[in-house]
Amino acid sequence: MSNSPLRDKSKEFAKEIVVLCREIKSYHKESVLTNQLLRSGTSIGANLHEAQYAQGTKDFISKLEIAQKECYETEYWLELLYETGYMAETQYSPMKNECGAIRRMLIASINTVKEKRQQDDSYKTR
Repeated sequence: MSNSPLRDKSKEFAKEIVVLCREIKSYHKESVLTNQLLRSGTSIGANLHEAQYAQGTKDFISKLEIAQKECYETEYWLELLYETGYMAETQYSPMKNECGAIRRMLIASINTVKEKRQQDDSYKTR
């Protein structure tokens, strides 16, 4: 997955998460929710990076699925921070949209790899 748009997008998103969390902690002195967001939001890219060195297709799919779960969790923390007044709509909307775009890319990637694996498995049984 080197030079992967998904990996690049998730890394940029992680950097935006770091900046956002730093800003919320600085202005609002909130750390419980932002620590959770920081963990899940940066984990997406970390799992994609780790997937490059997967020990086979099953491990690769597993890393992508973990990244997908972290993406869903990140959406939750963003929503909670927004709904509790720690984020403005102008911060929340672009982050939510970016997270959603990454999630959709992950879903498509997972489905593609699974379909390819099924095709390979059916070819082997012939």
